[in-house]
Amino acid sequence: MTEYAAMKKRLAEMIFEKSFRYSDNPPFTLASGKTSNYYFNCKATTLNPEGMYLIGNTIFDMLKNSEVSAVGGLTLGADPIANAVSLISYQKGRPLNTFIVRKDIKEHGTRSAIEGNVQSGDHVCVLDDVITTGGSTILAIKKAREAGLVVDGVIALIDRQEGGREHILESVSNVKSVFTRDDIMNRFRQGN
Repeated sequence: MTEYAAMKKRLAEMIFEKSFRYSDNPPFTLASGKTSNYYFNCKATTLNPEGMYLIGNTIFDMLKNSEVSAVGGLTLGADPIANAVSLISYQKGRPLNTFIVRKDIKEHGTRSAIEGNVQSGDHVCVLDDVITTGGSTILAIKKAREAGLVVDGVIALIDRQEGGREHILESVSNVKSVFTRDDIMNRFRQGN
C-alpha cells in the first residue's frame, strides 16, 4: 500500500469514527431542510490535528500537478480543509494560498466577499466539507468568480450523492470528492 493510500484509508476510518452518525429515529435535519437517516459532521475530523494532516496530504496529492495557486471556499466548512492543504503544500515545496468566501459581506473595511492572498486571475480550487445539494459550493464559485478568480475545479471531502455534484457541474466541469456516501455507507453496512 502506498503512503497516499494508507493516509486515505486512515482518513476514512476517522470520518467513520468521528464524523458519521446514523439514526433510524429520529432522522437528522440537513441544512437543505431535508431529513436523512445519516449525517456527516466533518468538523470533528477537519478540526482534529491528525485529520488535518490526512486531509491536507490527500487533497494536496489531488492538486499537486494542477495550475491551482490557491484553495478555499465558503466559511466555515472549507476553512480548516483549506488551511490543512495550504500547510501541507508549503511543506511539500508547492505552496498554495488559502482564501475564505464570506457568507455575508461586512459593512466596514474592504467590504470584500473574499479574504486571503488571492487576486483577480488566480486559478483556484473551491473546497467544501460535504456536498448535498451543492448550494453552498455554487455560492462560493459565484463569489470567487465575481472577484475575478478562475475556478478550475471543486473538491469535497464527502459527496452525499444527492444531486449536488450534478448541480455543481453546471458551474464548473471538474468536481471531485475524496469520499462518497457509498464509501462510508459500505463501511457502515459491514459493521466497521
